[in-house]
Amino acid sequence: MRAVTLAVVTLLIATGQAFAQEVSELPVPTGGNGRSQRSEVSQWIGPVKVSIGYHSPSVGRDGDDRSGHIWGELVRYGFSDEGFGPSHAAPWRAGANETTTISFSHDVRVEGKDLKAGTYGLFVEVEPGGPWTWIFSRAASGWGSYQYDPQDDVLRVPATPRDAPPTEYLTYGFESRREDSAVAFLQWEKKSLPLRIEVPDVNAIYVAEMRQRLLGWPGFKYQDWQEAAQFCADHKINLDEALVWADRAIHEPFRGAALGREDFSTLSTKADVLAALGRSGEADALMDRALQMPGTSMIEVHFYATGLLAAGRKERALAVFQLNQRRHPEEPFWTSLGLARAYGALGEKAKAIAAWEVALRRVPPSQRANVPRFEKSLAALKKGAS
Repeated sequence: MRAVTLAVVTLLIATGQAFAQEVSELPVPTGGNGRSQRSEVSQWIGPVKVSIGYHSPSVGRDGDDRSGHIWGELVRYGFSDEGFGPSHAAPWRAGANETTTISFSHDVRVEGKDLKAGTYGLFVEVEPGGPWTWIFSRAASGWGSYQYDPQDDVLRVPATPRDAPPTEYLTYGFESRREDSAVAFLQWEKKSLPLRIEVPDVNAIYVAEMRQRLLGWPGFKYQDWQEAAQFCADHKINLDEALVWADRAIHEPFRGAALGREDFSTLSTKADVLAALGRSGEADALMDRALQMPGTSMIEVHFYATGLLAAGRKERALAVFQLNQRRHPEEPFWTSLGLARAYGALGEKAKAIAAWEVALRRVPPSQRANVPRFEKSLAALKKGAS
């Protein structure tokens, strides 16, 4: 009876406040004199925005510490009849006052189940043992769960509650954040309930947004076309269109309105797209041309050859490092460092040792922190050569 009486009082207070706001248009306390205040938390998972809107009750109320009386008492187990509204079997509203909501800007996967973009009412079925259940309802507006109807359910997923540090105010948050996933959680009193959210094809969403934005002002800059093409090459996605984007960066992003730029950087991007398409011969020919471009820097050549070495293309990497040394004898550290790594990869230990020794005599200030690692590589070569 005490819970029912409290619910009636809360409902009457909230109704009066809603009326006062409507007729006066003045700010008034929400949730009953500042209790269970409105809260919202948002998190981006890559390009996807997830938002949870809720009211946040406290464990203590009017000097009454309700610790140990939340789960199963204040928040009832299972589906219960609150005695109000049309629902005779309602889950917990997962907060206080109005229906808790969760919004997704794009389609997602929740606990392994697909869920369309949109805003949903969020409820929880609490159980004394075993998993609890998150409930997503198309009914995203209303007061609490008094109007809950299972016919509006879009998705139900189980989740196992965890013990948590004492939390006075009911709180939602996000943890375990990755490029394509995050774990939302509800935490209150001494319990936390996780909810794993994944973006199934996050890179495709990025590409779709890039495509759209390139139709507007960003499309007037060749750098934006190059960046979009490079993203596709790096992730091996949308490669045919990426090749078109790479060409626009080089030639003319917007006909008659914006100039492209042909240099080592833009040609490298196009070559990366070609390589991702399996057209390695064309990619190499384009990079041979890029290596001859005026303005191509020593460091650009060095890192191109380093990438070749990482890809296992040792002979081509050595040829590019040798070209870099011929062109830039004034840079003995970087050119010798490249040769040391290439000769080492090819098993030419004597040449690798000689190149390491030159590099170690000319280490610039920016690379001194790496000297122990360089010395370790040289020592390993010498040991193997003895």
